[in-house]
Amino acid sequence: MPTIRDYETLDIARPGPNLLVLTLNRPQAANAFNTRMGEELRGFWNALLADAGKVRCIVVTGAGERAFCAGADLKERREMSDDSWRRQHVIFEEAFYAMMDCPVPVIAAVNGAAFGGGFEIVLAADFAYAADNARFALTETTLGIIPGVGGTQNLPRACGVRRAKEIIMTGTPFGADEALQWGIVNRVVPPDGLMEETLAVARRIAGNAPVAVGAAKQALNAAAGSDLKTGLAIEIECYNRTVTTDDRREGMLAFNEKRPPVFRGH
Repeated sequence: MPTIRDYETLDIARPGPNLLVLTLNRPQAANAFNTRMGEELRGFWNALLADAGKVRCIVVTGAGERAFCAGADLKERREMSDDSWRRQHVIFEEAFYAMMDCPVPVIAAVNGAAFGGGFEIVLAADFAYAADNARFALTETTLGIIPGVGGTQNLPRACGVRRAKEIIMTGTPFGADEALQWGIVNRVVPPDGLMEETLAVARRIAGNAPVAVGAAKQALNAAAGSDLKTGLAIEIECYNRTVTTDDRREGMLAFNEKRPPVFRGH
């Protein structure tokens, strides 16, 4: 499980039991991710993959009021050779894929601009809430590349292929209300209420049975890329995994005793 230690580009906080807030912490660069942030994100998510411990929900946000994340740091990339670019991108790929494989729910709290890879972080989360002044764009085609850490796959799963083609092929920015209308974010709130509202939802998730929540996430993820029969088989495998847990017994007992359940993840 990730420990709260000194990161150069990340800040990790524990706002309550079983919760983590991961803050992208390069506000002087609009929280753009450089090689160092890529390495630290890869380490953070891989540690969770190896052992989530008592973590039951994670909120990802950006430092400051201006940006969630502006994507890759293009100043660092300015003098890169093709080989250096590719080697750096492998670090980003490994970080993003580990985030998408995270066994516990991840919520993005989009506090400002989410452009390029920053938008792809939002798409890699399980769902997202946005401040009403947030802006979104996948601008890669305006720079001679394409989204390369999940954008071309996760965006159409969120908003449909035709809308995703428009967003990616034009590179045009859009606002939080459009992101809500198109299914990219789940809720739009005033900036000063974003973290409070996001954490309230995270606490509700963290209060539910963690084995069941993880199994539900696995089954739901399968729905996007499986035919119905395969998805149903994955669902019932995940369901059967919950039946033998102490948490299932506690949930039933608490319901019949008319008290809140205490789930321990067993």
